[in-house]
Amino acid sequence: MTRNDGRAPDKLRPIKITKNYTKYAEGSCLIEFGDTRVICTASVEEAVPPFLKGSGSGWVTAEYGMLPRSCSTRVAREKSTSGRSQEIQRLVGRSLRSVIDMNLMGERTVKIDCDVIQADGGTRTASITGGFVALVDAFVKLNRLGVLTGVPVNSYVAAVSVGILKETLLLDLNFEEDSKADADMNIVMLKSGDFVEIQGTAEGKPFSKTQADGLINLAQKGIRELFEVQKSVLANWKGA
Repeated sequence: MTRNDGRAPDKLRPIKITKNYTKYAEGSCLIEFGDTRVICTASVEEAVPPFLKGSGSGWVTAEYGMLPRSCSTRVAREKSTSGRSQEIQRLVGRSLRSVIDMNLMGERTVKIDCDVIQADGGTRTASITGGFVALVDAFVKLNRLGVLTGVPVNSYVAAVSVGILKETLLLDLNFEEDSKADADMNIVMLKSGDFVEIQGTAEGKPFSKTQADGLINLAQKGIRELFEVQKSVLANWKGA
């Protein structure tokens, strides 16, 4: 099939990560998946949640939100976190914590804010992929200042969407494709090839195990390409 943006089924949208996008956060970036754009910032706090006090362990958490005109029509500014935003920010937090040695952080918290300024599908996967860059950049800064003795990150992590539309397996769905897809998945993977999360649903027409395996293989290909983009903007980090 011909995709609406001219891509081959197994191609990512153009990916761009601009590091140090904001002035004040310890780590930040603007990540672009085609027309989807998310600002990711990492803020360090010298405190931990009550359940970690006295443990010597740190914590990484995330918040996610969409700006009012990030879509084709204005979405209301959230006065309290919606169920969708809660689900996404928990996914982002889980994904990033999977590659962090909390004991090497000391009793401090890093909060990752993912603010969608333009949405065209894949905002959660862009938030994970960009959130990782902001997080590593914050740790590199703390290490350079002598606050940390190293960078407590043991792997790259990134995420991408895949789906089935008109019997064709597609990588990195934009909004139009996602809204029409018979099935879609969001997949989070480490550099080792191990998975943090596989979210998959069918809409109307169930998918087979063979199709599921094909989607996972397609996501693996795309995520490996995302690792290379992350690596190119984290040249000041020699780990993982």
